[in-house]
Amino acid sequence: MTEVDALSRGWSARAPHVLRAERLDLTQWRDGHHDGSLALGGVAWGLPRADVDVDADSGGLAALDTPLLGPTQPWVDAWLTRGGALRSGRSGSVQWRTDGHWAFGQLNLPEAQGSLEQAAYRAYRDVFAALEDCGCPQLLRLWNYLPRINADGGGLERYRQFNIGRQQAFMDAQRDPFDGAPAACALGTAGATPGGLSVRFLAGRLAPKPVENPRQVSAYRYSRAYGPRAPTFSRAALADAGGGQLALLVSGTASIVGEHSVHHGDVVAQTQETLRNLQAVIDSAHRGCSARYRLADLHPTVYVRHAADAVVVGQVLAQAEPSWRDAPCVQADICRADLLVEIEAHAFAPGALA
Repeated sequence: MTEVDALSRGWSARAPHVLRAERLDLTQWRDGHHDGSLALGGVAWGLPRADVDVDADSGGLAALDTPLLGPTQPWVDAWLTRGGALRSGRSGSVQWRTDGHWAFGQLNLPEAQGSLEQAAYRAYRDVFAALEDCGCPQLLRLWNYLPRINADGGGLERYRQFNIGRQQAFMDAQRDPFDGAPAACALGTAGATPGGLSVRFLAGRLAPKPVENPRQVSAYRYSRAYGPRAPTFSRAALADAGGGQLALLVSGTASIVGEHSVHHGDVVAQTQETLRNLQAVIDSAHRGCSARYRLADLHPTVYVRHAADAVVVGQVLAQAEPSWRDAPCVQADICRADLLVEIEAHAFAPGALA
């Protein structure tokens, strides 16, 4: 059952469908300081979900109650549009908002009975239903959060269970879980829906252009050493954001070379390797478009496994890129137990797809 309502604010239906992203503090979000744009949705960090009515539309706000590290204050990564009237709806467990060209959706799904594999399958089944209902069938970017990501789930690590359910849902929906996979991340967070799964997504009407990292095996081609089903994501995605801008959406990136984790136990070396991988992704993106990005252009979110490592990670990042001195930092478990840091990011630049 799908419920839909209109949220018209006077924009012409012929207005350009331009996608934007902006980092806002919670007051700016609540006051609607969107520079004339409409809010498709936003991922709120450091805001308890109890402060958001998840059974109502809640303005597209998807809260994550996770520990913030260092000087990081609560913030919202807001996804905005100048595309006319908004519609909101619900498809199964998914709440979504769309302007007809872009969509943002979210779900919080308790595991209840059964395995995380089954919960992941149900979640993605609902995501694919939502994409059809909102008229934006192409996934651009996904954020997945689950507690105890590295824990044993009855003979198989929970992250590996999640990968089985996610990939099967892609295949059953006749969507490519390999070369056409969207950008994504998957993190373990203590506060995000205890005992359950949280998924957020950005979608559009046109398919993005996947970007891979030549220093790494594509995640969807990992060997069975990393589970019976490979993760379903590309290293990044390029999307035409309208108005002559291209969005670069960078997946969670960590200290992996080939398909193996490197620099075990050394958070400094892992952070440096992560930066090399981010630069490799940027260089690879340049081969698929006329836009040009720099590390300084990226808006990162930094995930650190151990809170005590946050200071040194911040120092390494600031030394490599001074504009990242105050990059927002969150405590989270990384998808592999031997990884200590992960960085996801996004950026916009003028250009076109090749």
